[in-house]
Amino acid sequence: MFEALRNAPAAVKVIISLGIPAALAIGLGIALAFVKKVGLLTLLLYVCNFIVTVIIFQILPDFVRAGGPLVGALIFVFILLVTYMIERFFTLQRSKGKQPMNEFVRSYIGHVAEKNYDAAIADCDMQGGSAGNVLKGALQQVVRGSGDKAVIIRSAIEIRRIFEEAVARETPLLERNLIALTTIASIATMIGLLGTTIGMIRAFQAMAHAGAPDAIMLARGISEALFNTAGGLSNAILGIIANNYFVNRVDRFTYEINEAVYDTIDVLERSVEKK
Repeated sequence: MFEALRNAPAAVKVIISLGIPAALAIGLGIALAFVKKVGLLTLLLYVCNFIVTVIIFQILPDFVRAGGPLVGALIFVFILLVTYMIERFFTLQRSKGKQPMNEFVRSYIGHVAEKNYDAAIADCDMQGGSAGNVLKGALQQVVRGSGDKAVIIRSAIEIRRIFEEAVARETPLLERNLIALTTIASIATMIGLLGTTIGMIRAFQAMAHAGAPDAIMLARGISEALFNTAGGLSNAILGIIANNYFVNRVDRFTYEINEAVYDTIDVLERSVEKK
């Protein structure tokens, strides 16, 4: 089968080399973003990724495959990296909610200040996302009743604790898989360095022959070193850029949620003091 793939037309090779990994990364990335129980899905990701990596490695040009099996490992790592980038993108897009954050917070705080808690919770339902989940869940624990009969049943200290706990529960969902990006970047660097080392060992072994060096082995060793170096650095650079981008988005989003939470706490505490 692999021999047939190597002899396939160039268009087929391009589709297999680019289309299948892209489809796998996009499909599983979106699934990871929208499915809560990700254990089985993650296992499926690694299995499918391994199969696709083997297929791609077998149809690569000979001068690329000369980089050794670690080239396949770098392909495997690259597909994982793209998958987690897609997962992070869709997860954070969904976490933003439907309205701009400032409009939602302005409406929500206005309803809370007017003690129209049902309308505030309705705003959270309409908004969705992380901010809506945090503010709705905490407010429902603080207030009892509905309409004009809704009253605050918690003390000022309890209100603060409940809202801070709600933020603490939501934050890990925003940060999920960020550690995977940094880990992949580090592993890719190490794989590239290992491939470089192995390639240089081969090159020096070729030069150690008595008489003229073995030109084929020398070229193969240098080629292996350079391909693995390039692959490792490319993955590492992409992983670092992606991680920094998503960390910045999470930090900015968390800051906005914290601002909304503290504004809400301030309004509720003033309502408690007036009682």
